Amino acid sequence: MRGTLVLFVSLSLLQGTMSQTPPEGDSLTECTDGYEWDVQSQHCKDINECVTIAEPCQGEMKCFNHYGGYLCLPRSASVITAPEPSSQAPAGPPPQSNEAFGSCPVGYQVQGESCVDVDECILDLHDCQPSQQCLNTVGTYSCQCPEGYSKIGLECVDVDECRYRYCQHRCVNLPGSFSCECEPGFQVAGNNRSCVDVNECDMGAPCQQRCYNTYGSFLCRCEQGYELGPDGFICNDIDECSYSSYMCQHQCANEPGRFSCICPEGYQLLGTRLCQGKHGEVVRGALFVSSTGTHQCEEGQTCVNIHGGYHCTDHNRCQEPYVQVSDNRCVCPVIKPECRELPFSIVQRYMSITSERSVPSDIFQIQATSVYPGAYNTFRIRSGDDNGEFYIRQINNISAMLVLARAITGPKEYTLELEMVSVNPLRSYKTSSALRLSVFVGPYAF
Repeated sequence: MRGTLVLFVSLSLLQGTMSQTPPEGDSLTECTDGYEWDVQSQHCKDINECVTIAEPCQGEMKCFNHYGGYLCLPRSASVITAPEPSSQAPAGPPPQSNEAFGSCPVGYQVQGESCVDVDECILDLHDCQPSQQCLNTVGTYSCQCPEGYSKIGLECVDVDECRYRYCQHRCVNLPGSFSCECEPGFQVAGNNRSCVDVNECDMGAPCQQRCYNTYGSFLCRCEQGYELGPDGFICNDIDECSYSSYMCQHQCANEPGRFSCICPEGYQLLGTRLCQGKHGEVVRGALFVSSTGTHQCEEGQTCVNIHGGYHCTDHNRCQEPYVQVSDNRCVCPVIKPECRELPFSIVQRYMSITSERSVPSDIFQIQATSVYPGAYNTFRIRSGDDNGEFYIRQINNISAMLVLARAITGPKEYTLELEMVSVNPLRSYKTSSALRLSVFVGPYAF
């Protein structure tokens, strides 16, 4: 709020107050400085310098006219004329009223018998800068900056609200204001500052099968039998048959989202993966056993089912220095000196494959049954692969895959001894175990 400076000016202080009369008998019409000759009244009349002089006052000063001159006063100043003593008043017509020395202070105007406030903002009587807003007050006015601006010198400058971190994610400064924006996967909350998660799954996410909303994003997932494509949206069928040769006993047929097993001529599907032959032979894990008893195996032998028939093997296939501890397991006692360089145990397994098997082909997976902390396991073919038809591919520390490397024709039988060596360097410990795998290559004729 601006202050008000009130000046009382006595007309008696101004010689030749409102007009001057030339000396008697003098016909000249010259007047003193600040006056000009008025032909109509035949007197010298005061000159209003505030009107006749261009920019009489500079800066924040305002021009106030008085008889014979003018004053430059602050705009908040108010000038009220003091009444002149009657003894000094010259005879003649009454003095003319002057706008600058009216009966009301600056910022007011006469209305009837009272003074009312002048709205300088509406009448454009203010000196506010274009960037400022004029606010009328009683008797004066003030210049203020709009919301979102601050006064620097005489100008209003935009306030960068983004410096104060009003927004949770991103802030965009605007003239006199700001707006908040959110990262992808979020939207501005009701308070226009925070960001809340968007459920893309309810908004048409481009997932082909399943959609799971996450914080700020979403995930596409596929049904069983499908895998997610490189774009992360499309689900492609999984060819289960190409993953492993153990999917089916004979032939695997891939289908959309699944697979099915096919048996050769003369066989029928038993369950979903096994094939039952003409003699009623069925597969039980790695051991193929006849279920009908229509084989010719003798007592003490095991009937092993193979493609197109069966094969008879001895129950006890343990050789010295090994001793049999179960139907398919042999152990080399540590008390025997010759056992120190041999695998501690040998497990017997059987499998059957066809001659038309594609190569390379995974045919048998080996896995450690016991895992000890700090032990490192390696796998190798100890014996039985004289012509290099097979090789071992280690999968991890506890498992490996036997791979058919070259095409083979049957009927033929391979006996492969697969060894796993375990070493613990911290305990200076080393041991090994073996798996004796009998591979029957069909077809066989009976």
